[in-house]
This record gives sequence, C-alpha cells and structure tokens, in this order.
Amino acid sequence: MTPARTAALAVVTAAIFSAGYLAWSQPGPAPEVSFSTLSGEKLTTAGLRGKVVLVNFWATSCATCVKEMPELVATYRAYQARGFETVAVAMSYDPPSYVVAFAAQNALPFPVALDLRGEIAQRFGDVRATPTTFLIDRRGRIVKRYLGAPDFTALRALVEAQLAEAG
Repeated sequence: MTPARTAALAVVTAAIFSAGYLAWSQPGPAPEVSFSTLSGEKLTTAGLRGKVVLVNFWATSCATCVKEMPELVATYRAYQARGFETVAVAMSYDPPSYVVAFAAQNALPFPVALDLRGEIAQRFGDVRATPTTFLIDRRGRIVKRYLGAPDFTALRALVEAQLAEAG
C-alpha cells in the first residue's frame, strides 16, 4: 500500500472511531426499556427519570464485574439518598440461579435485573462486553458509557455533578 493510501486509511479509520466515540460520549436519550428485578419489581427507564441512574451490564463469570461490585455498592450507598439509582443487569448468558446466589451472597442493595433474552443489552447499543456501564442523567439522557471497570473517583465526581444539576 502506498504511503498516501495508508495515510488516507488512517484518516478514515480515525473519523469512524471518533464518530462512534462521540455518539457514546455525548448526551443522548437512554433507550426505553423495562427491567424485571430479582425482587419481582418492574422498573422502566421512563419511571427512573428524575434520578441519576447507573445501569451496569455484568455477569457472574466476569472477574472484572465481580471485582468492581463492592465499588458499585459503595457508590450506590453514598448517593442513594440524593436521588441516585443503580440497576445491575445480568447478561442473558448468565444462569439466573447464579445471579440470584451472587446477589444474595453479596447483599446487593440495588435492583438486580435479569435480561433473559438479551433485549435490554440490545437496546443499549448491543452490549456484549462486560462490564459495560451507563450513567444516565435526571432527564433520561446517557451522560457517559464505560467499557470495563470505571475509574470510580472520576465516576463519583460525575455523579456528584449530575446530582447537583436540576432535573
């Protein structure tokens, strides 16, 4: 390949990557979905408007997910009283009995939802990798998408900023 073609390919690749990155880094509406929690509660993204919401896609077989769970719990506990909600969405391939056991053993204080058919993951941009986490503002707009474990110091600063904003 000629140097000119290599440079052109690099520019096109960078533009495609940037467009994809910007689509997830700029606020956009969260998809309208319904969560069925382990406790039998039905939550919807529309019903969660007015709160700052963290939606975490995870699996019991994901070492990073298991490792970050205490940080998710601590973040939830720190901000819950101020209008912050967390929904942990178990991936469709995760056996429900494993999810129930993990949630009980770790006393997860936030709603845990099963995505038995993968529909929620699909609606959130075809999530396949875990953990993938979305921060949604009070108006129901995605503020940030994290692939892998977030930097929890930066995440908490972003949660603080979102909680300080009026709905």
